[in-house]
Amino acid sequence: MRWWDAAVLGTAGLLAVVLLALTDSPWRIATGLAGLALLVVAWIALGRRGPESPRATAFVVLVVLSSGIVVAAYPTLAIIQVIAYPIAWVYSATIRRAVVVNIAIALAIGVGFLITLGVGVDNLVQTLFTVVLSLGFSLAMGFWISRMSELGEERGRLLAELQGAQQQIAALNREAGAVAERERLARELHDTIAQDLTGLVMLAQRARREAAAPDATLAMIEEGARAALGETRALVVAGAALDPDGLGLDSALHRLAERFERETGVQVSCAVAPGLALSRDADVVVLRCAQEALGNARKHARATRITIAVEPAGDGGVRLRVSDDGIGFDPGVAAAGFGLSGMTERLALVGGTLGVTSAHGAGTVIVAELPASIPNPAVTG
Repeated sequence: MRWWDAAVLGTAGLLAVVLLALTDSPWRIATGLAGLALLVVAWIALGRRGPESPRATAFVVLVVLSSGIVVAAYPTLAIIQVIAYPIAWVYSATIRRAVVVNIAIALAIGVGFLITLGVGVDNLVQTLFTVVLSLGFSLAMGFWISRMSELGEERGRLLAELQGAQQQIAALNREAGAVAERERLARELHDTIAQDLTGLVMLAQRARREAAAPDATLAMIEEGARAALGETRALVVAGAALDPDGLGLDSALHRLAERFERETGVQVSCAVAPGLALSRDADVVVLRCAQEALGNARKHARATRITIAVEPAGDGGVRLRVSDDGIGFDPGVAAAGFGLSGMTERLALVGGTLGVTSAHGAGTVIVAELPASIPNPAVTG
């Protein structure tokens, strides 16, 4: 409104000065000042309420009337068009109504010209030329500005839709991240704490079968409980080192094999190729797969001997091979539980593969292969 105040009141003041400077005719001065006063009063009383006001139409009618009056007073005051035509466009609810108001202003100014100049042929030609030129320019500018406004509104709508889509994508990404984290924790719990607790249950059952639980069995129960506690703490701090002693994958696998052998009585041999340098994330995947393979053997294989081997694979990758001489199974039959499917998912997340070879009475061989570089280490846990 402040800019409109300056435009309307400034135009009215300028035209008053022009009128007083160019004529000393009392009736022209009185008529011109009356028309300008009508414009100012209409603006203050009605126009300042804005285009959305229910009195906007009345304001536009008074602008048309004042335009005709001031031009009838003196032809140079046709300068009023510089404010009348913009008011017609801004204060009209539709483009069609704006065009009608533009034509009305042009007619009012034309009548004003004829009143002050007369109806001679030359005056008619001059009036027609001036009115048509001004009206054409106003319509051209109005249509152009209206089109720009429509494009701006359309772009604003598209921007709002884009922002909404971005927010939806961000929400989906957060949800996907939460789901991935839950799946990761499920794999970690299954491959670590669940295996430790399974061992504790089997040791407890073994102790109950014995008349008096020997110290060795109780020591293994205590060791299993401590291991489960350690794994829990490692998960809470979001990834401690594989091996508390800092000796790497070789040490962690040997300790895992020794503990499994003590708890089950099954002979476990472990071999890690010398000089095999893996990232910590690859170490974690290999260790978790070995834990899961041993857990499956404990629950299902009835094996007397298990072999764990870690060796280089093609293209700088690594291969984990876990084989047993147990009763075997049919790999084509879907197995219940989370074991093999969990290993497959874990390996798939890092670009690895899992192969299972088994048959009834022929033992089982599990082969997990990892690429040289892990594409998304965060998912390995």
